[in-house]
Amino acid sequence: MTLMYPVIFTATHDDKDTYLVYIPDIDGMTEGYGLENAYHMARDYMGCTFYDKDDDLIPKASDISNIDVSKGTFADAGESFVSIVDFDLDAYRRKMNKKSVRRNVSIPEWLNKAADDANINVSRVLQEALIEKLKI
Repeated sequence: MTLMYPVIFTATHDDKDTYLVYIPDIDGMTEGYGLENAYHMARDYMGCTFYDKDDDLIPKASDISNIDVSKGTFADAGESFVSIVDFDLDAYRRKMNKKSVRRNVSIPEWLNKAADDANINVSRVLQEALIEKLKI
């Protein structure tokens, strides 16, 4: 599910190139160093907020034309503008789901013994091989 929310970015023009980030529809606040990082942090905030929520409980996004940057939380902290930030909730959920599942695999006995003798974690090697093969 791709979500798109209007987000207010406020450039503070400090030495760290800090952007204060306010997501009005979820009353969320974060910050980033540089605009690219600020967008990343906005997406991460959305992910943390919506990760375990039922899809029907996720609020609808406001129309960007209804967002007044002068009423944003950080309006007095610098120069503000509003932009749409998209977010793939399904991809975020997959990325954050670290739950392991048990999977039986068969390998020749001699290979199993060699792996044991070398103190190789076969599960870990399988994970690494799958990640490489799937390019993820």
